[in-house]
Amino acid sequence: MRWQPAELLATRAESATARTLILRVPGWPGHRPGQHLDVRLTAPDGYHAERSYSLAAPADGDHIEITIQRVEDGEVSTYLVDTFPIGAYIEVRGPVGGWFVWTPETGAAVLIAGGSGIVPLAAMLRARRKSPNPTPFRLLYSVRTPADLLYTDELAELRRHTPTAPVTSTGGPGGSPGLVPGDRQGRNPDRLSADGFGVESIAPGGHAGAEDDIEVRIAYTRTAPADDPRPPARLTAAEIARFALPPSPAVTCYVCGPTPFVEFAADALVSAGHAPAMIRTERFGPTGR
Repeated sequence: MRWQPAELLATRAESATARTLILRVPGWPGHRPGQHLDVRLTAPDGYHAERSYSLAAPADGDHIEITIQRVEDGEVSTYLVDTFPIGAYIEVRGPVGGWFVWTPETGAAVLIAGGSGIVPLAAMLRARRKSPNPTPFRLLYSVRTPADLLYTDELAELRRHTPTAPVTSTGGPGGSPGLVPGDRQGRNPDRLSADGFGVESIAPGGHAGAEDDIEVRIAYTRTAPADDPRPPARLTAAEIARFALPPSPAVTCYVCGPTPFVEFAADALVSAGHAPAMIRTERFGPTGR
C-alpha cells in the first residue's frame, strides 16, 4: 500500500478530548466497517510520526472519517485533536485489516466497546443502519463518565428507537449489578429503563421504525448521570451474558478496547456459551491510537 494525501474537510467534536476528522482522499479504494488506516505526520526537518486509527464510518467515495482520542503526551493525537486545521493535509495508508470487519452478509452481531474502542464498532453500527437487510445488533458500551461518551447524539437517537423489554438491576457476583428481564408493559418513552443502561421501552404492538432490532446500552464505570438507575461500576460478566444475543453460529461478537477490558469481555462471552471462533477482538495498550 502507498501513502496518499488526505485533506481535512471538516471536524466534529465528540468530547472535550476527542474529535472526528472528515478527510478527502482522492482515489480511496473503499473499506469495510471495522478496518483501520495508518496516519503519517512529517515535520519540517523530515521527522516522521506514524499511528493507526480506526475508520469511524462506512465507505463513502473518497471521504473517510476517523475519530481521534487525545492521548496524554501523545504527539500525534494531540496535534490531530487540538491543532490540525481545516484545509491542511496529512498522509494516510490503508485500509488495513481483514478479520475485525462486519458486512451485511456477516449477519447478527454483538458489539462490546470499552472507551474509545467504540470507534470501529460505530462504523459497523452505521453500516448496519444503512443495510437493506437489517439483522439484530446489540451494542454494549462501557465508558467512565458521561463526559467521555462518544457519538452522544447518535446513540441517544438509537436509544429512543430501541424496542426492548425493560430490565431491572439485581445484585450480581460480588454485589455488582446484574440484569434480569422485566415485563413488556407500555412505559413512558421518555424514561430510561430500569437497568440504568438508557434503553427505552415500547408498548406491545408499538412500532420503533427502522431501528427496531438495534439495542444500545451504556455502562458508566466512574460517574453516571443523576437519573441513571445503574450505579457506576465496572461491567460484569452477568450483564454481558444477559444483554448479548443468544449464542449461535449466526451471531458474531466484536470486542474492542484496552487489553484488560477485551480479555474480560471475551472471556465473559465464552462463559455465556459463545464459541471462541465467533468472537473477534481488537485491543490497544497505553499508547493507544
